[in-house]
Amino acid sequence: MLKFAALALGLLIATQSAALEIDAMTDSERAAFRTEIRSYLLENPEVLMEAISVLEQREQAAKVGNDVALAQNFADQLFNDGYSFVGGNPDGDITIVEFMDYRCGFCKKAFPEVEALIAGDGNIRHIVKEFPILGEASTLASQFAIAVKIVAGDKAYKDVHNTLMEFRGDVTKSNLDRLAESLDLDVAAISVEMGGSEVAQIINDTRLLGQAMQITGTPTFVVQDQMLRGYVPFAQMEQIVAQVRSDS
Repeated sequence: MLKFAALALGLLIATQSAALEIDAMTDSERAAFRTEIRSYLLENPEVLMEAISVLEQREQAAKVGNDVALAQNFADQLFNDGYSFVGGNPDGDITIVEFMDYRCGFCKKAFPEVEALIAGDGNIRHIVKEFPILGEASTLASQFAIAVKIVAGDKAYKDVHNTLMEFRGDVTKSNLDRLAESLDLDVAAISVEMGGSEVAQIINDTRLLGQAMQITGTPTFVVQDQMLRGYVPFAQMEQIVAQVRSDS
């Protein structure tokens, strides 16, 4: 708030000084002018609040514009990287890309709502970007999920993804092995793949994409060319999808 107040006051002073040639004032004239500005703002604080509101709107618009440009510039990596899981309706008219981390509380909160949105809509293409940013356990979980996709395919990946999103315990290699066994997957082959170059390259490429798109937290969603940074409630996500669809 102080930052915006300073900016607003600076704008007001700059506008007035141009008319009064403040630089040509004497010290006493300048002091009187500043006193007058202060008195005016104290008597009319709504002017300052209006200026702050305008600055906030402009700043938000600039952020949105920047996010749209990022989504458009990196569209190919977002929507057609060739290795990320594609769920929902692969031929859907709307694509939602989700950057997620299996240890992220807000990702877990969003999970059932995203699933409900996709199931209820029926025309959404959903791309999952493994984006482990919360430590070694997050990386281990993503290595496991990606390895499962490579070894056993999309259906097995989806089963593992769903389980890990709902999992509340510690992510350890032994727990992941037990999960693989419970799904009748090849534990040995998955273990080998987890430490392989393909899995490492996928995680690294996604991290580089996230950095380029200025993504610092999860979940982050990209809906066509709109970026949604953080958890978005179901109703709001529904509205965004409807708006994007109507604008297409």
